[in-house]
Amino acid sequence: MSWISEPARPPDENARQAAAERQTHLTKPPGSLGRLEEIAILLAAMQGEVCPTVDPVRILVFAGDHGVAGAGVSAYPQSVTAQMVANMAAGGAAISVLARTLNAELELIVLGTVGEIARESLPPSVHLIDVGPSTRDFSHEPAMSNAELDTCLATGRAAVDRAATEDCRLIIGGDMGIGNSTAATALVCALLNRPAPELTGPGTGLDAAGIAHKAALIERALRRHRAALDTPQEALRRVAGFEIAALTGAYLRAAQLGIPVLVDGFIAGSAALTATHILPGARDWMLFAHRSRESGHAILLDALDAEPLLDLGLRLGEGSGAASALPLLRLACTLHREMASFDEAGVDGALS
Repeated sequence: MSWISEPARPPDENARQAAAERQTHLTKPPGSLGRLEEIAILLAAMQGEVCPTVDPVRILVFAGDHGVAGAGVSAYPQSVTAQMVANMAAGGAAISVLARTLNAELELIVLGTVGEIARESLPPSVHLIDVGPSTRDFSHEPAMSNAELDTCLATGRAAVDRAATEDCRLIIGGDMGIGNSTAATALVCALLNRPAPELTGPGTGLDAAGIAHKAALIERALRRHRAALDTPQEALRRVAGFEIAALTGAYLRAAQLGIPVLVDGFIAGSAALTATHILPGARDWMLFAHRSRESGHAILLDALDAEPLLDLGLRLGEGSGAASALPLLRLACTLHREMASFDEAGVDGALS
């Protein structure tokens, strides 16, 4: 796992300055396109190009089951994970529809499900890694072994390496796994040293009693593991999930290779937070898509100093919120590249 210590690539400050300068010459009042201008300048620094582009886009959805799901922390049974994997592979899930509509390549990486998956019916874009049928129940023992954690991190790295060989310019990470909001909440609580009731939300639709039960279970688990939560990797191993660890590996590798990532909601955000705790400079490669309805997401975004692009009340996961924000990034790049300058348009003086 020595690759984790490789440094993040620094953004290109010359490209950032050149892109900012270009914005001052376009036929509009300075700053009048707001966040769209900021996005174009950020992407220019990330890609080292005055006029950046986000295409081609690769959507990486990581899936895995959670042992803690057996403790009654989800409104849906654990069998749904494998069923939703099949639905995604068949093109029927929200992220499948979004990927087709947006002409973005979708890759599904399955790290382990309790339910059976019919391998013979899967397209080549689905990768079965089989780390195990699920993590273990972290309220009683560590969720993963060291070897399982290493495999998950390396799986995320490999997915980004595959995307890089095809000149991917933007990565969207998604997640699927019943019980994963419980794991993500525990992970964020561990990294930020915050109490579980403050961050625990409904996940897939728990009522008030279900949320209280979920928060109490997380609080007990954190007390059990507290003495050992001395590194972000150990926090991942003890309370996270296979797919969250793989997402973390993907974010780490993207920062090392200099590929921007558009971070989805709370689950993906927990992996992004972990990556920033592991690798200095990882945050420089992250854009944030939306503000989830999940209770802890606002706290997570504040910790990452992140201002998301959308606030639509989403809480599906799968990378769906990030995919929904992708058109804004494309528009930002197109406006930045194709708008005329004052000289080109024959417009005298500056607009105000």
